[in-house]
Amino acid sequence: MPAPRTAFVLGGGGMLGAAEVGMLGALLEAGIRPDLVVGNSVGAINGAMLAVDPTAEQVQELRALWRGIAAQDTFSGSLLGRVARLARSRTHIHSPEPLRRQLCERLPASFEELEVPFQCVAASIERASARWFHAGALVPAILASCAVPGLLPAVRIDGEHHLDGGLVHSIPLGRAIELGARCIYVLQVGRIEAPLRPPHWPWEVALVAFEISRRHRFVEDMARVPEGVTVHVLPTGRDAPLNYNDPSQLRYRDTTDVAAAIERAYRASTEYLGRPEA
Repeated sequence: MPAPRTAFVLGGGGMLGAAEVGMLGALLEAGIRPDLVVGNSVGAINGAMLAVDPTAEQVQELRALWRGIAAQDTFSGSLLGRVARLARSRTHIHSPEPLRRQLCERLPASFEELEVPFQCVAASIERASARWFHAGALVPAILASCAVPGLLPAVRIDGEHHLDGGLVHSIPLGRAIELGARCIYVLQVGRIEAPLRPPHWPWEVALVAFEISRRHRFVEDMARVPEGVTVHVLPTGRDAPLNYNDPSQLRYRDTTDVAAAIERAYRASTEYLGRPEA
């Protein structure tokens, strides 16, 4: 692959990933097209969908996918059903099949069939390291990148088991730099917009520790951006930062804000991209 000039980097974040759809719409409307797309977890879903056809029409298809997700097809099931699945599997409470079906309906079989080069990351259990996917079967790689521990099962590929890429690269900026991108647009879900504060309650200790583990690599990547590389971090447009000391942010099935999040991020990113420095 020739060195890319422009890369889109899409981070993870569950239902908060709806904001990335609005950002993609703003970028394409501004005439910005990627030579490379790099994604993790829900950012792998959004990124792969864009890599099929980086056009405004494809963003509408991505919106349709999110309407399906918002209908709770992906994480459906009663509490009793989830408990029963956990009892059977001993590792997870949801089946990956609803998500697999939606992806298979909308994506080609392989990375090689995508219009734009695309890579996604998962965490290899056996090697305790990042596993980058950029060739071969597409949907299994995305499912591996999205395999949130405890929610979805680990995905076996080439004899190794994989979990969510956020365990190793929450926002894989470093990968785009490593591959030679000179202008990078970071699509994030709002985590890095909200500064952390020390915990004051027992439940906040784990939440803050989790956020530090998710963010630290991106912070280090930003500090090491080489001369000649420009990084744009697109805004989500939230009126107030997310509170990561609040346990309510763990409500991964809450889809009430999906449509509004897409529109907020679209407006905020459109305004950002209209500034001279962008």
